[in-house]
Amino acid sequence: MTNPLLDTAALPRFDEIRPAHVAPAVDVLLAEAEAALEKATGPEVPADYDALSAVLDVATERLGRAWGAVSHLNAVADTPELRAAYTEALPRITEFYTRLGADERLYAKYKALAAASQTAALAPARRQALSNAVRDFVLSGAELQGEAKARFAAIQARLAELGQSFSEHVLDATDAWSYLASEAELAGVPDDVKAATRAAAAADGQAGHKLGLQMPVYLPVMQYAQDRGLRERIYRAHVSRASEAGPAERDNGPVMAEILALRQEEAALLGHASYAELSLVPKMADSPAQVQAFLRDLAARARPHAERDLAELRAFARDELGLPELQAWDMAYASEKLKEARYAFSDNEVKQYFTEPKVLAGLFRIIETLFEVAIRPDTAPVWNEHVRFFRIERGAQLVGQFYLDPYARPGKRPGAWMDDVRGRWSRPEGALQTPVAQLVCNFAAPVGVDGKERPALLSHDDVTTLFHEFGHGLHHMLTQVDDIGVAGISGVEWDAVELPSQFMENFCWEWDVVRHMTGHVDTGEALPRALFDKMLAAKNFQSGLQTLRQVEFSLFDMLIHAGAHGQATSAAAIQATLDAVRAEVAVLLPPAFNRFQHSFSHIFSGGYAAGYYSYKWAEVLSADAYAAFEEEGVFNPAVGRRYREAILEAGGSRPAMASFKAFRGREPRIDALLRHQGMTS
Repeated sequence: MTNPLLDTAALPRFDEIRPAHVAPAVDVLLAEAEAALEKATGPEVPADYDALSAVLDVATERLGRAWGAVSHLNAVADTPELRAAYTEALPRITEFYTRLGADERLYAKYKALAAASQTAALAPARRQALSNAVRDFVLSGAELQGEAKARFAAIQARLAELGQSFSEHVLDATDAWSYLASEAELAGVPDDVKAATRAAAAADGQAGHKLGLQMPVYLPVMQYAQDRGLRERIYRAHVSRASEAGPAERDNGPVMAEILALRQEEAALLGHASYAELSLVPKMADSPAQVQAFLRDLAARARPHAERDLAELRAFARDELGLPELQAWDMAYASEKLKEARYAFSDNEVKQYFTEPKVLAGLFRIIETLFEVAIRPDTAPVWNEHVRFFRIERGAQLVGQFYLDPYARPGKRPGAWMDDVRGRWSRPEGALQTPVAQLVCNFAAPVGVDGKERPALLSHDDVTTLFHEFGHGLHHMLTQVDDIGVAGISGVEWDAVELPSQFMENFCWEWDVVRHMTGHVDTGEALPRALFDKMLAAKNFQSGLQTLRQVEFSLFDMLIHAGAHGQATSAAAIQATLDAVRAEVAVLLPPAFNRFQHSFSHIFSGGYAAGYYSYKWAEVLSADAYAAFEEEGVFNPAVGRRYREAILEAGGSRPAMASFKAFRGREPRIDALLRHQGMTS
């Protein structure tokens, strides 16, 4: 088989996939899926779940696996050739899935199946999958007719194209900017960052330090650089990415405006007052008004703490740092200095203890202890030399596998995410397909010091990010549900999908966890208890400000999709909505040139549209779930087993609230979240 994208029997042959393979593979797989759709909607296939799955799900899953591999490479190994191949194929893929979701013949069969008397006897997971399928047909326009149906399909095609453009503009703007700094300008910046930026400059044949906007450079410069002018320079570049401040062809202003207009039109076609209303149909939250009330309540609780945080920071910056007027580019620097002064440690000091090998070993130990599995190295074709592959076993049984791609590099999208390669499925052919995940982060890569390569160093925030993404991965991989539509994260309400990820973050604050996953990069000594106690004391440092920041993002997202400030269908209207939200929520306003929204990929190209509130919503669930471990023992295997069975193994086979109540015995309460964040007084 010469085209690796057509080999979907095993793991993707990532090392062999080339841009030239994309179009021929899409031709073949779309033709197969088209034929399967025609067969499934014809008279020879009855309105029977297994019969439909054996024909249609097999073909569409094969298409999805191959396209998933292409999409993944487009995100982590972008090249002009791959981007062109992806962009050429995207409209065809989108058109097929749009037509599939709106096919009246297929919808009729699923409706007949849902109404059949024997449906009541189906297993609960199968009934949930069937209920979701019928709902999703409606959301996909299956009940639309004529011009409305054609317009709905055109909107889906254009939205896919715009989402891709938005991502490309952010990636290109991030990769395009650089600044050659002198050694003097980097006074105060950690040595490992200076070594990496010096190497980047040398690779371009230049002396000095090449700075970019990727997080492993941007964040430490903002936190530690004593040169205020340098901080302002890199801050301006970062917050104005993909905006009118740069090249017109990378300005996301028009892209955002068109996306919002099309989403509103899509909602109207489906009979909803706004896209926010449409977005909530498959979520836990009942209405945009409920979400806004939740966010405003959280803001009201956090505001006194945020105001105190800001007053302390301003006083410290004025009295100790000689900064009478605190600017946006001073915030991270002044905050780090205040934290060092108050708690007598720095993030950079802590980072020396969190070497990547020790952190991974510690993470795996927790997973193995609590969830009664073993994690072992495994082999598979990969897309980059730094990518690793592992398997999860219970006894002699394979449970799941995952790739880990830890480091930032050019051509790789910023951020961190989990994505699925394939889901758990009791296949119609008879075999059990085990789940496979991709865990992607953007940490600083290892750097050489005096001719020797040191292991990658992770900040405590990096460690928390790693645990977060592994929480998503465990949700996907530890499922015991055999119906692919509700196995793992599939079918889980979007505002509950962050529960397992945020739950895992809590372990990063447990001494019995941290001491086992630290070893100083030079001496090998574990993190001193005294230093950990300082970290713990500083855990809720500026939690009020951080909470208001998340509420700001969430409320902005909900309002631009709910039409609360008129239809935000121009860059100016979007900015006006954000300004109004900041006036209501924020205690410190950013400068007028800040264009945060122009790189807000979560809501414009990442699936969180009218759903960014999910992070805070699910944080209530995750904090309350973790409180059970605090009450009964953090390393108590019985609690771990109960959590695994009620939440992780159940996946999307039942409503998230039912899974939460199965674990906790009651509905969630906000108390644990407020306690965890030090906002109880």
